Amino acid sequence: MDNVIHPNIIAVSKTFALDNILPLIEYGHKHFGENKVQEAINKWSNIKNLNKDLKLHMIGKLQTNKVKHVIPLFDYIHSLDNLKLAEKISQEQKKNNKYLKIFIQVNLEKEEQKNGIATNDLKQFYEICVKKFNLNIIGLMCIPPQNKPVKPFFLEIRKLNKVLGLAELSMGMSADYLEAIECGATFVRVGSQIFGTRN
Repeated sequence: MDNVIHPNIIAVSKTFALDNILPLIEYGHKHFGENKVQEAINKWSNIKNLNKDLKLHMIGKLQTNKVKHVIPLFDYIHSLDNLKLAEKISQEQKKNNKYLKIFIQVNLEKEEQKNGIATNDLKQFYEICVKKFNLNIIGLMCIPPQNKPVKPFFLEIRKLNKVLGLAELSMGMSADYLEAIECGATFVRVGSQIFGTRN
């Protein structure tokens, strides 16, 4: 039983008002996920100053021009998917003297509509991020293709994670977080199962 993973649940609070989120904060929940930078600044700036235990996760596509706003407020980035973004994060972290925990987004099926690093480019991309840009890469993140069984993809990303010697694994959302946990996820991103349906 020692190998049981107790994953961190990221309550995906995007689009929900602070009134919806406060009961969860008061209950003691620590990890929250947002994907729009301006919304996150408006919602979280004050409450994060008051509650130093809160951890904010950037879970959406991150544009390079938004990085300067992300570094001061967020603690994790789940969607590092290109070298230009890696370089920008590196520059802004130095300016702020604050170093976030970062996941590389992997595109397992080379889906055109999805961002992410192709599996055959992953090792080189990881090494550049760590050696050249001094990023704190803690794990990989994936969103499996729709309408296919998720387990093979979760197992594949777990294997890639192990090859790189990384400890954390961000995968699984409201529909498939149980399978993700079975396959070794250490962070799952759950929104509607916690807050209800979005408008």
